Formats: sequence, C-alpha cells, structure tokens
Amino acid sequence: MLLMAEALRRVLNLGNSAESESEYTAEAGSPLLLLGGPGSGKTALLFAAALEAAGEGRGPVLFLTRRPLQSLPRGRRAALDPLRLQKIRFQYPPSTHELLQLLCSAHEARGPAPSLLLLDGLEEYLVEDLGPQEAAYLAALLLDTAAHFSHRIGAGQGCGLIVALQIQEEGDSGEALQLSLVQRYFPAQCWLHVDASGPGQHCLRACLDPGGQGPRAEWWLAFRPDGEMTVTPWPAQAGKPSSDKGSSSEGQP
Repeated sequence: MLLMAEALRRVLNLGNSAESESEYTAEAGSPLLLLGGPGSGKTALLFAAALEAAGEGRGPVLFLTRRPLQSLPRGRRAALDPLRLQKIRFQYPPSTHELLQLLCSAHEARGPAPSLLLLDGLEEYLVEDLGPQEAAYLAALLLDTAAHFSHRIGAGQGCGLIVALQIQEEGDSGEALQLSLVQRYFPAQCWLHVDASGPGQHCLRACLDPGGQGPRAEWWLAFRPDGEMTVTPWPAQAGKPSSDKGSSSEGQP
C-alpha cells in the first residue's frame, strides 16, 4: 500500500513538465478541484496534502476554511509533528467578501510565500447568492493568488492550489451552473465517491482526471479506525481490494 501522502504528491505534481504552456503549470502543477459529496473525505485529504507540503522543507501552507477543523486526523506521525503543524497557517474568512479581501491582500503580504494554497468548502462561499460573474471572479482570484505566490517563490518551485467543493446528487440549476463555471477554471479534477466500507474501515474511491495533462488514475482509499489513511491503486481487475489489491475500474464519472 502507498501512504496517502505519496498519492497526493502525484496529484500536486500533475503539471510538472518542461513542455507545459503555462509557467505556473510548469512550476507548481495544475490547480486541482477536489469534488465529492458530504462525508467523502475532502477535508481529510486537504489536511494530508498540507502535512505533505509542510514536510518538504519549502514555504508554509495556507489553509483557508470557513470554520476551524473539529479534529485533526489521528494515527499519522506527521500529524503529530509540531514542526509541520507550525508551518500550516489556518485562516477562517467567514464570508465571501472577507475571503475576497484576504486573497487580494495576499498580494501585498510580507514574509515567506506559501508553497501550497488550500481552500476547503468552496460551496459555502458560492451559496451566498453569487451570480456567474462573481463566482468566476472568485475562481480566477484563487488562480491569480497562487500564481502570485509562485512568482514570489521563484522558478522551479511554485505554489500548488487545491480547492474542495461539495456537490449534491440532486442540485438545482443554479448549483449546476456554478459547478460548470468553476470546472472551466480547474480542468484537473479529483472525484471522491463513498464506497462499501470494509471491516472497521471507511472506504472511498478516488477518480483523478488531470485535465488532458496525463492519463486518468483511480485509487481505493481506506480510513482505518485509528485514523490512518492509506491508498491502493485501483487496477483494471474485477474484485474488491484487499490489503494488497485494488478493485475494478468503472471509468471516470
């Protein structure tokens, strides 16, 4: 089995290619949109990404969310490392207006530029009656802020960007329009689906579409009772994954 951090390293480095058209993409990887329903592990994966980036010896991690995390993932040595936790800067903009202000002010902030920008719960900001133009501005500002951080860090490094968005099975037309609009700004997307739980485990299926910058990939994610997160590649073979094998691929949603 691979550690979740190793899988996230692949996600964070999606666009690392000398032939990429965008300087930001070439240096920092493609911005990633993390999609899933309630309880699909989006926040846990964002925190795992934050821990991974904080342990790479680069700049700090900026973690934006509307409310504080109720608990930190258990069972991971990295989660107990105070040096890593100190490098994760949590900020809690309570409204879309304050989120926009925070992102705009980041262009003038001093100190080390973040090596990773994370936003959890984008839907909580979009729900504030944002029209298409306002939603597009927010998405564009997130990309611009990450690009600004990348420019400050310098060539060969860059600032990654992962945004988590909760989706409903039966959303209204307004939510569908907002999702379609946000997806235009984030062609690389990872869909999370709650799957049948194994004994003592909470299991997910992750489907990664890198937006034309590489092959699609799928993983079987398992959250153990002690909080440890592991991931197994999902092979094109039938059958449920065991401790060594994955399950059948059914295609990207």
